[in-house]
Amino acid sequence: MKKAFYITSPIYYVNDVPHIGHAYTTIACDMLARFYRQKGQDVLFLTGTDEHGQKIEKSAAAKNMQPKDFVDNISKSFEDLFHKLKISHTVFARTTTPEHYKTVQEMWRRLKENDQIYLGSYSGWYAVRDEAFYSEDEIKDGKAPTGAPVEYVTEPSYFFKLSEWQEPLLNFYRDNPDFIAPESRRNEVIRFVEGGLRDLSISRTSIKWGVPVPDDENHVIYVWLDALNIYISSIGFPHNLEQFEKFWPESLHIVGKDILRFHAVYWPAFLMAAGLTPPKRLFAHGWWTKDGEKISKSTGNVIDPVALVDQYGNDPFRYFLLREVPFGHDGDFSNTAFIHRLNADLANTYGNLVQRTLAFVYKHNEGKIPTPSDLSPEDQELLALPAQILKDMEKLMAEQALSRAIERAWEGLFEGNRYMDIQKPWTLKATDPSRMATILYVLCDFIRQMAILTSSIVPELSSQILSQLCIDPNHRHFDALSTQLIPETPIPEPKPLVQKII
Repeated sequence: MKKAFYITSPIYYVNDVPHIGHAYTTIACDMLARFYRQKGQDVLFLTGTDEHGQKIEKSAAAKNMQPKDFVDNISKSFEDLFHKLKISHTVFARTTTPEHYKTVQEMWRRLKENDQIYLGSYSGWYAVRDEAFYSEDEIKDGKAPTGAPVEYVTEPSYFFKLSEWQEPLLNFYRDNPDFIAPESRRNEVIRFVEGGLRDLSISRTSIKWGVPVPDDENHVIYVWLDALNIYISSIGFPHNLEQFEKFWPESLHIVGKDILRFHAVYWPAFLMAAGLTPPKRLFAHGWWTKDGEKISKSTGNVIDPVALVDQYGNDPFRYFLLREVPFGHDGDFSNTAFIHRLNADLANTYGNLVQRTLAFVYKHNEGKIPTPSDLSPEDQELLALPAQILKDMEKLMAEQALSRAIERAWEGLFEGNRYMDIQKPWTLKATDPSRMATILYVLCDFIRQMAILTSSIVPELSSQILSQLCIDPNHRHFDALSTQLIPETPIPEPKPLVQKII
């Protein structure tokens, strides 16, 4: 049976249309999903939208719309973006489905049965923008640590006994050192929990847009207790336990650092309190700025992912986001850096290697893959390189070191260009055509292998390269690295696949 791999993006909050941050997280998940599919694993890739809460209720009212109509429109904008980005998700989940309601209410019942919930009254600071409660000492100048405005709320509320989970959580972090990454985020979470946990308000009476509390419909369930359960409702809990038990132990949550606390503290506490295990791993990435400034509508520097894809194409947009910044760090987007990265890496390094190799083969070998003679040590070394790169990439992908995995692949492409420059097949047509054919064959097979390795990074470009080499779509997984190109296979006339941006 295939090994399972379950990857999730956050469930994006639908108070507004998607932006570059949503695209970034989802593309990162897509790279991982594609990579593990190529390894032959059974991949379930979840993304979707979080559609309840006070912020939604207010946003809908401001537009004179019913909440459901409002979230339907915004959720579709996320689906449309992911379709445009060619995201390979398995499930697009929404928190407004009947199946999700059942899971959330089942979790509530389990928490109640385990004496983890009690009725009380909440008085304190609440940020509608974050859908989060904050303590008095976290409020500065009337704002939450995130900069969101807060309001003082007093209302009846059910509480989750989060305070009882301080030591169990710290023990869990200690026993599972790889649960939170990168390490700086892990340390941040541990410091927060060590500072003490207070019981968490998990219901609201002042709003109606949410999952009703079982047996008390005056309350709706707090949006984060609701939304986090999408990760298990979408893989079968509690109605399809066979699927749930297959995928949940292999779960990887990719989130932005702004929602780390909810995923690293509240979520494992909810799960353990309900008698379930936490996810296997949680990785929190950084934020993007634009030309060194925070991205916001008020400053007018919002980056529209749709516009960038329309102008430059999917793979260039995707490549820049994944390659430019070490995953987990903050990154800055500038048009200059964008164009430089695409020209240097995609056009000059990858596109140039492919085009000059295949154009030469097409012109000087009657449009067919050459037949090699004996391979030199240099030939064998180049052909063995992709398998070595794959081993390195596997380790880096397991650590979610995405930019480093891409860098490792491009080191291979540099070697391909270096080999061609040293071997100079264009000088051998008259003097040693057999050696020329061998060099070109080695280059073609090397390009085939590298196109397989880069399929999770730049899927469209890689697919086009493999099609130019007439590689069957069923022979583009990692096991195919050990196969070889069939000599004398006719190839179509190659066309430049990467245009340099002037």
